[in-house]
Amino acid sequence: MNLANTSFMILASILVLFMTPGLAFFYGGLVSKRNVVNTMLSVFVMTGVAIICWIVIGYRLSFEGDLGGVIGRPLHLMLTGINLNALTDTHIPTGVYALFQMMFAVITPALFVGAVVGRIRFRFLLGFIILWSLLVYYPMVHLVWSPSGWLARLGTLDFAGGTVVHINAGVTALVLSAFLGKRIKFGDIPHTHYNLPWVLLGTTILWIGWYGFNAGSALAVNTVAVQATITTTVATAAGMVTWMILDMVISGKPTLVGICTGTLCGLVGITPSAGYVSISSSLWIGIVACLASYGFVTFLKDRLGVDDALDAFGCHGVSGIVGSLLTGVFASKAVDPQIALNGLAEGGGWHLLGIQTLATVATIVLVAVMTAIIIVGLKVVIRMRVTRAEEESGLDQGEHGEVADYTVPVSNNLAAYESDPSEFGHEFEGQLARLKRPNQS
Repeated sequence: MNLANTSFMILASILVLFMTPGLAFFYGGLVSKRNVVNTMLSVFVMTGVAIICWIVIGYRLSFEGDLGGVIGRPLHLMLTGINLNALTDTHIPTGVYALFQMMFAVITPALFVGAVVGRIRFRFLLGFIILWSLLVYYPMVHLVWSPSGWLARLGTLDFAGGTVVHINAGVTALVLSAFLGKRIKFGDIPHTHYNLPWVLLGTTILWIGWYGFNAGSALAVNTVAVQATITTTVATAAGMVTWMILDMVISGKPTLVGICTGTLCGLVGITPSAGYVSISSSLWIGIVACLASYGFVTFLKDRLGVDDALDAFGCHGVSGIVGSLLTGVFASKAVDPQIALNGLAEGGGWHLLGIQTLATVATIVLVAVMTAIIIVGLKVVIRMRVTRAEEESGLDQGEHGEVADYTVPVSNNLAAYESDPSEFGHEFEGQLARLKRPNQS
């Protein structure tokens, strides 16, 4: 066992797990006040449901055995029969690698929650998460990251989840939104968010956690991990600044939501190529990914007619697609000698870009078709959308019986505070506690 690599991967796993509550704050801050609890709960519950699914059968379906290059063989459950102490190529225990991949299985379904907030029934979402993990996520992991996977054998490059995580979650978000239909927008004020500081907090946590996501995908303390850390930082900054400039030019004002969204687009865009590209290339990837997402969210989303509430497809799907394709343009053997081909801009010709295009299209088609099948089948047994009354009042009360803010009355007789504060002296500190009645001498 390599102690440095093993320690690094445990830390990376913790950072990726940290992203899920960060995403809960990010989405929770963006939604309306009446859907905060539902949104944050729907994201955070992934840390329970997805972990259990991964342990029971997910790891085996993803990495153990092979059925047609699409899925693994579920010969046993609960990781039985797997030597978790066996060492991988980077000399970390298999158990640590399984832990790291588990965290990806947690954060990925949490991403598409943002598309359906405020109108999807929680029970339907739970059932969908389980079926989607089995029929969409685990096959995608096997296809791309298992050595026996079909896309892996073609030579697809996906360093940390462009296809497996972001295109996957983004397309799922789009299909879910299409089946759900548009929100009724009862009482909504346009561009009103529950808590903008939460959005910034969530963005910051996501950025920090993303270093575990990207640098950790090197699976070792090496030069590729260092490169992934730097390119992640540069692309993220480029995305942030690009969105800010676009806001200033087009709408006239920079916004906190815009800056945070641009930051997220930069993070998504660099994910598939973080350990494969140069620093200058990462700058362009961050810019182009942000331009594409901004264009979709601002100009194309309404024409598409699909109500993706928090732009899960606009950010993760679009930037993920751009990042996956640009991997075929900028990937460099000088950065990572283990890759087989240089990208188009690095003198490698069109071959790698063709592979990346095929993998991107295949991911979109597979995810869209399988997600639609799951939704149609699940709707037969579980109602998908909440009632109009529940949507109007908010899912915090309708689905959970909780609210984000509670007002606790200090007294049933507020006039008493004004007429005789000395009667309530024990509730105060300092000079106010010693105030006398107005008629006292």
